[in-house]
Amino acid sequence: MTDRHIPARGAIFRLTLPALLIWLIAAGLAMAQTFPDLTGRVVDGAGILSSETESRIADRLAAHESRSSDQIVVATIADTQGLTIEEYANRLFRHWGLGQAEENNGVLLLVAVDDRKLRIEVGYGLEGTLTDALAKLIIDDTIVPQFRGGDFEEGIRLGTEDIIAVLEGNEAELQARAERYDEQADLGPELFAWIFMGIFVSIFGGMFLLALLAPIFGRKIGPGLYKWMGVRVSYSSSSSGGSSGRRSSSSRSSGFSGGGGSSGGGGASGGW
Repeated sequence: MTDRHIPARGAIFRLTLPALLIWLIAAGLAMAQTFPDLTGRVVDGAGILSSETESRIADRLAAHESRSSDQIVVATIADTQGLTIEEYANRLFRHWGLGQAEENNGVLLLVAVDDRKLRIEVGYGLEGTLTDALAKLIIDDTIVPQFRGGDFEEGIRLGTEDIIAVLEGNEAELQARAERYDEQADLGPELFAWIFMGIFVSIFGGMFLLALLAPIFGRKIGPGLYKWMGVRVSYSSSSSGGSSGRRSSSSRSSGFSGGGGSSGGGGASGGW
């Protein structure tokens, strides 16, 4: 009995080892997945758009977003790195966080040039307006014919116009979304101002009190130099290295980013 069971266990081990290796390879590929940076409303990674067309589309999308808060982004890539167009589009959408978090009103038009695939990925909040059927219609009737004729620029431009036309078809819903977002956005600057003021007062108020009280309660350790509460305070006008503060600078590339929205896989795909 025992001798018969030993080969059986070995057979099971031999069968599961390849599956384990396949799983490890798949996990490694998933960890190696890379996405382009969200540098603007048009991210032309494949380099198929002229600067004029890219600017024209970006301006159109910005105008729509300012009216409705709907965030539409166009992205072109070489390929989907072994994923299906649906998987890549959904992961990229979530990675960028397109649309406002409260509304989930983002749309991604993704074109994978070498794969000859494209997809319109729709956020949760817009699935009732830009339905799967309408997204498929835009792909098949507007974008794909232009792509097959070799005109990527016109296909993408007309496709974005159709997406905007669908989203703006219900003016009441468009206005309601815009008003909800404006109410939320109005709280942002005021809250930021209070937080900034609190930080400013804490830092500079603390520094002022430290400088004022160090000569009174601190211990003098040198000419114009006192130590109080573990901090050295210098009153020398020509100190060379005793500064405890650091100056940092930050830059924002374009001021554009996703609003934290998400997608559950709504939309449509196509090829040419």
